[in-house]
Amino acid sequence: MMRWGLPAVVLMVTGACSSAPPHVDSRVLGNEVVASPEHFIIVAVDNAQPNFVANAGGTPRGYDAVTDYGPSSRARESMRAVEKEYGLREVNAWPIEPLHVHCAVLEIPAGTDRNALLAALSKDQRVKLTQPLQTFATRTETYNDPYIGLQRGFRQMDVADAHPWSRGEGVKVAIIDTGVDIDHPDLRGSIAAAVNFVDADDAQFRRDRHGTEMAGVIAAVANNGEGIVGVAPNARLYIFKACWQARSDADAASCNSFTLARALTAAFDAHAQVVNLSLAGPDDPLVGDLIREGLRRGVLFVGAAGDSNADAGLVHQPGVIEVAGAETHSAAANALYAPGREILTLLPGGHYDFASGTSVATAEVSGVLALMLAKSPGMSAAAAYRLLHDTSSSSRMADGSVKGVDACAAVVTLVGQGSCHLSDGLSSGDSEHSAADQQHSRVAQH
Repeated sequence: MMRWGLPAVVLMVTGACSSAPPHVDSRVLGNEVVASPEHFIIVAVDNAQPNFVANAGGTPRGYDAVTDYGPSSRARESMRAVEKEYGLREVNAWPIEPLHVHCAVLEIPAGTDRNALLAALSKDQRVKLTQPLQTFATRTETYNDPYIGLQRGFRQMDVADAHPWSRGEGVKVAIIDTGVDIDHPDLRGSIAAAVNFVDADDAQFRRDRHGTEMAGVIAAVANNGEGIVGVAPNARLYIFKACWQARSDADAASCNSFTLARALTAAFDAHAQVVNLSLAGPDDPLVGDLIREGLRRGVLFVGAAGDSNADAGLVHQPGVIEVAGAETHSAAANALYAPGREILTLLPGGHYDFASGTSVATAEVSGVLALMLAKSPGMSAAAAYRLLHDTSSSSRMADGSVKGVDACAAVVTLVGQGSCHLSDGLSSGDSEHSAADQQHSRVAQH
């Protein structure tokens, strides 16, 4: 049974206005679903709400309203009838306002052919959507090489020369991933809200590696005497944990259709302008519908390119900006490229280390988009992609990788003034480079 509380947007605004570390708001799914997703399906029924008639001076239901969008009695009855008829058991459910449906994760009876069940449900007039509970994974490579550089991506994309014009001031970036070390000194003041859609384990939320790495790449604080500088250090991060870490000592993580859908809906409630999806997975009807709805609202989605069509369905849809690592050309022809190997970023516990993979490249491009949106808040996904594509460099680096996205070129083209490649990726005075050198020795000690 779902418990209804204040809408997510109220919680987020509260967190954003406070100087205290953000609170992790948990919306538990359950370990049984995480461990055995093949035993579960997703079903959605219509949840049309009665027209709201406001008094003079009243506020209609919407993102800024205090009234919850809950399941209608008709939606509840339809879901219960479907469960009873097909022998299904509800594990978790919630109404998705952007799609006007009531959605549930349902356990199928033991011994039931899931494909046959889904086929039957797809013909049921009460059901608006039915699908398997699918699994997604973060896009991270593992390397055992020694440290080979400091913020290589920052220099390669010429971020420092973009910062005089934009640092992503106030742009809302939603990171849909694992949890994040929200107490990390290099994220202090960057995180507006943190919500957990996987479990109620706040301690694990703060220990999660992959989300912490992505948050550091996008918005690590600048000029605070700590560690590194994010691509968009003045952006506001909204952390939505939809993925659970596989092992304590590795970045690999998994998500599913339900947790991703809940996180996407929360991103809409937060008015996120950029949604970072450093993930790969199959085409998913529910997640796809939400991405299309987000695009209609003007949200920019950035997704990690997959190694094959089977794991690229999440981002292979019109409007999603697909990113591949600059070190490989295995992605789709329309992908953008950003550095994805040995990128210095954050680790839980206040630490720093190097991370590799398309996940990192995706986060870098999300950061660049934040720089652009700070100057042009209404920029569409198509316009943003064209600008990044047209200003990207196809020249090759010494290691054979393509240079790819050029943050400075994109920003100065947008603002109509400025010059690039003046500092070779370093801020004036080399102060940040010296700080990074000091951090390199600290990283090596860990």
